[in-house]
Amino acid sequence: MSIGKEIEKEKDNIPTLDSRYIQQHLANERTYLAWIRTAIAIIGVGFLVTNLHFSMKESLSSVGDLLANMIGIASVGIGIITIIMATVVYLIKINTINNQTYTASKKYIITLSVLIIVIALLFGSYFLLI
Repeated sequence: MSIGKEIEKEKDNIPTLDSRYIQQHLANERTYLAWIRTAIAIIGVGFLVTNLHFSMKESLSSVGDLLANMIGIASVGIGIITIIMATVVYLIKINTINNQTYTASKKYIITLSVLIIVIALLFGSYFLLI
């Protein structure tokens, strides 16, 4: 084996900073993927409500049309915001785990919870008005 290959092999065996906290980083990735699944579900429910509304031709009203469109647009918007926020929180947590300065991200959880409550209120008003 040549010396160059031996040096490269030794470089590969040097533990990285991330590998010191591997369990925390893997948990961070699982949490990130859970938020992505949540965002996809929020977007999907918005499309579902909008498509179901416009499939029911006999019960269309202008208020129902407006609410169905608002639910669809709000769901897509909140889904995109969820993806962006989840990515930002994931990247922040990588550094805070490695620096051992991790703190819980309460403001992101509260923000996303409020946005999901907005969608739930839109759903509730839609079903009350049609």
